[in-house]
Amino acid sequence: ADRRLTSIEGAPPDPLNLPTGCRFTPRCPFKLAKCETHHPPLAEVAPGRLARCWVTQAGQVLPRAGGAGVPASPRERTEPRQPLLSVRNLTKHFPLPRDSLFSPQRVVHAVNGIDLDVARGETLGIVGESGCGKSTLARLITRIHKPTSGSITFDGQEIAQASAAAIRPLRRRMQMVFQDPYASLNPRMRVGDILAEPLIAHGLARRGAEARERVAELLSTVGLNPAWASRFPHEFSGGQRQRISIARALALHPDLVVADEPISALDVNIQAQILNLMLDLQQRLGLTYLFIAHDLAVVRHLCDRVLVLYLGKVMESAPSAELFARPLHPYTSVLLSAVPVPDVAAQQIRRRVILQGEPPSTLALPTGCPFRSRCPIARPICETPPPLTEHAPGRWA
Repeated sequence: ADRRLTSIEGAPPDPLNLPTGCRFTPRCPFKLAKCETHHPPLAEVAPGRLARCWVTQAGQVLPRAGGAGVPASPRERTEPRQPLLSVRNLTKHFPLPRDSLFSPQRVVHAVNGIDLDVARGETLGIVGESGCGKSTLARLITRIHKPTSGSITFDGQEIAQASAAAIRPLRRRMQMVFQDPYASLNPRMRVGDILAEPLIAHGLARRGAEARERVAELLSTVGLNPAWASRFPHEFSGGQRQRISIARALALHPDLVVADEPISALDVNIQAQILNLMLDLQQRLGLTYLFIAHDLAVVRHLCDRVLVLYLGKVMESAPSAELFARPLHPYTSVLLSAVPVPDVAAQQIRRRVILQGEPPSTLALPTGCPFRSRCPIARPICETPPPLTEHAPGRWA
């Protein structure tokens, strides 16, 4: 099945050079000849309905958008694949400053014994509430943070406690795309210099013509005009800046791209364009993605498998289609019930579970199941720490 999302083709017009007629004409699939020469008025096309469109004012009924529901999950792959990344019992604790010389040491338990595997060419989604440890896990895997304990094996090499010098050769093979592209791009550097910097630092291109040629290739790869290399980040839209961030991540030919909520700050049309771009690049370049997101519909569309985190621990792990069809952990069910359904009748009759209270403090984790203090079906047995158990091949809860 086609995994591409429908998006509006092209880009908004330059405000300094607007079209003569309807502003939307260059991107409209239903345009008339009149649309290119005359600007339409805002007119009532039905009681209480206004539209600034020559097509609807002429009485033409536009086709209804299809596929309003949650996009289908990617097709499950059956061929065995070797893991590119393996994480075992990964833990990260952040000590806080002492209030006084004799006060006890307080520790934030951000990540608490996570296990995961990511195969080559696979997309693993990481979901959970804010503060559950998703971003910390991403920074541990890429060794921005050093783990407190546990192991990280990347392509057969243990990197959890490796020195900075030992990690450096692997940096080019693991890249990150951050949530806010403007914050991750140096505002004082031109885009061409931003993209050339990692190439030169890792010896993949020499300064001058070779670096400029490679920068042009990168911009073309992510659908941007190579002539824009001389611009600064503030001259681009949010979606274009995220494309630049992706181009920078691709500059070093990585095997693994860790995307930390790369589309959450973008409008829905730009989100579709970025997701389509990521799928295209994965197919062309054989990339492996670790995709962190809050939007479960996006995770279902893009990811082969999904890992559900709560208070830094894995609650459930499963192939995407199976997890969304039949969640095994109450926390997963709660997350799925919070996703609105684009059908008024179905939304009114569906059972929704609203979590009460806030997650426990990461300074003092609860005993037993981390979710039991908020779980709608908690039992006395939940006071005993439950093991992560395989219920079916690839399904853990």
